[in-house]
Amino acid sequence: MTQTESQVYGAVQVLTQSSDTLFLLLGAIMVFLMHSGFAFLEVGTVRKKNQVNALVKILADFGVSTIAYFFIGYWIAYGANFFADAETLAQGNGYELVKFFFLLTFAAAIPAIVSGGIAERARFYPVLIATFFTVGLIYPFFEGIVWNGNYGIQEALQNRFGAGFHDFAGSVVVHSVGGWIALVAVYFLGMRKGRIRAGKHTNFAPSNIPFLALGAWILCVGWFGFNVMSAQALAGISGLVAMNSLMAMVGGILAALVVGKNDPGFIHNGPLAGLVAVCAGSDLMHPLGALVTGIVAGALFVWLFTQLQNKTKIDDVLGVWPLHGVCGAWGGIAAGIFGQTALGGLGSVSFTVQLIGTVMGIIVALVGAFVVYGSLNMLTGLRLSEEDEFIGADLAIHKISSVSEE
Repeated sequence: MTQTESQVYGAVQVLTQSSDTLFLLLGAIMVFLMHSGFAFLEVGTVRKKNQVNALVKILADFGVSTIAYFFIGYWIAYGANFFADAETLAQGNGYELVKFFFLLTFAAAIPAIVSGGIAERARFYPVLIATFFTVGLIYPFFEGIVWNGNYGIQEALQNRFGAGFHDFAGSVVVHSVGGWIALVAVYFLGMRKGRIRAGKHTNFAPSNIPFLALGAWILCVGWFGFNVMSAQALAGISGLVAMNSLMAMVGGILAALVVGKNDPGFIHNGPLAGLVAVCAGSDLMHPLGALVTGIVAGALFVWLFTQLQNKTKIDDVLGVWPLHGVCGAWGGIAAGIFGQTALGGLGSVSFTVQLIGTVMGIIVALVGAFVVYGSLNMLTGLRLSEEDEFIGADLAIHKISSVSEE
């Protein structure tokens, strides 16, 4: 190779590294923006006396998540840490640093998901402690198994069934794990006061539909960074992922519109159900398969949320277990169905393995959550006092209301 050729090659390498770093940084920013979507979705759903708490809780959760993932979680998942000098860390245009930021936004989605389920009656600091352990230990344990091949489980599945567990953008790794953790937290907290009146279930109406809608819109837009930019490099970017995300989102909207009977809360959560479900197989499915995946997810969410709120003692305020836990699990399985070449997919995926991996994620979430939330419930208590719950978390915890008294 001549000197000129070497210079050109070096310049191309620098350009490629810079482009990949910028690409992933934009993805990290888009997913970080989704956290405001989680916040406003919760603000619009909870009663006015708990709106400030919803905003503060999700931002505080992100701060705790960053510390937990920086010092513990990222090391558990990928065997890497940041205890080196800045010059070393900045090599390759700092791509590894931006990769951490991108994956952190995924990890921090876990407590953001949980937040919607436990709203209106959870104590503040015990929840932050739970966030530290879920993001520092539970989530990265399963993340490392799926996305880094830890403990040889993916290799064993590959050898036995001819394919590893496929979860391109986290239907199971992020959403299902978060949703099932939330179910355990909701179980320990119990129902909000006033939900049962005269022996019948009573639902609290959303406090602000425009805020709820704003949160859904922010999440929908950011999700294209969540899915498309999971390629983590420009060379891996795929229009198929974008198209499948779009079709699943639309499928969720239409299903929620019909099954939810024009209810605005269902209609704005429907696209989220579809997007949750398509994450796993968005790089494999045919767009028609993604559409069916979204339709099933949207209908599943509406039906399950209605059953929870009207017929059980599981008081999941935003319906995060059906939306993320169940629709995420459906997404993991759907990748094994619609990813098959016989149904127009790209193949290289096993239905059996997708089922095994999905169940494995649920088990990790349930066991880990029972340990973390069960311990905190015994040691510190998780729930606000009856008086604090009555006046609302805004005044009880933050000493301020979202509504001026003037």
